[in-house]
Amino acid sequence: MSPRKQIEQLINQMEHYVECWKQFNHYIMVARSKEFTPDEEAQFLDVKSVIAQDYEVILATIDGGVPSKEEVHSLLTEAPSIRCLSELNEGGIKAIESKWHKLYISWQSMLGQLKVKQQQMEAESGWSLFRRKKS
Repeated sequence: MSPRKQIEQLINQMEHYVECWKQFNHYIMVARSKEFTPDEEAQFLDVKSVIAQDYEVILATIDGGVPSKEEVHSLLTEAPSIRCLSELNEGGIKAIESKWHKLYISWQSMLGQLKVKQQQMEAESGWSLFRRKKS
């Protein structure tokens, strides 16, 4: 697979991963409302599973710059279920939100770096095509 195709595939994977992080935050809000269904509880666990599994794939693909495994796993273990989150006091929920936000921003930053790399690859490719036409 070409490097351009690889970066495109990684960007798509990261965009999906960031969407999972958004869903995680949605379930924090659901917990705060204290009104949730068994289906929402199951969906929350599914989102956590995807986050944990995809993190490993991303970690194996990207050299450095990603949040540590300890940070990701810490947040996932501090939010075992919507029910547990719903039983936290406001300070506890805010602490979870703060950790989530820190990780979310880190993932957005990583995604931005990948997009810059993609643009650079496209510019280099375009530039080399432009130079060939002039020669």
